[in-house]
Amino acid sequence: MAERFDEGMKVRRSVLGDAHVDRAEAAKTPFDEPFQTLITEGAWGTVWASDGISPRDRSMLTLALLAALGNFEEIPMHIRATAHTGASKTDVLEAFQHVAIYAGVPRANQALKLAKQTYAEMEQD
Repeated sequence: MAERFDEGMKVRRSVLGDAHVDRAEAAKTPFDEPFQTLITEGAWGTVWASDGISPRDRSMLTLALLAALGNFEEIPMHIRATAHTGASKTDVLEAFQHVAIYAGVPRANQALKLAKQTYAEMEQD
């Protein structure tokens, strides 16, 4: 499992950036360390590390799923990640349009609102 964890951290850093991962690691406690290990190995070391689809496509899928399921708190983080995955603003808009049709306009609308805010913040940085 150490190899999967190490690969997960490598991929996590490449997608989310060192600053984000460093903040998350600094906030980790003994209570949530098992959960952080689980997501590092599972999400980042297995799913995101797979070469089955491109990081761009994986980014669009992730954003669409987050929006469709109403997991809005993670959308800004994954919008920021598009700077590393290659998903364009047009790609993200297309993904959220799919959400509107297949999961509901209110969820897509909220996701677009968060994306616009996050893109504006990214342009200021």
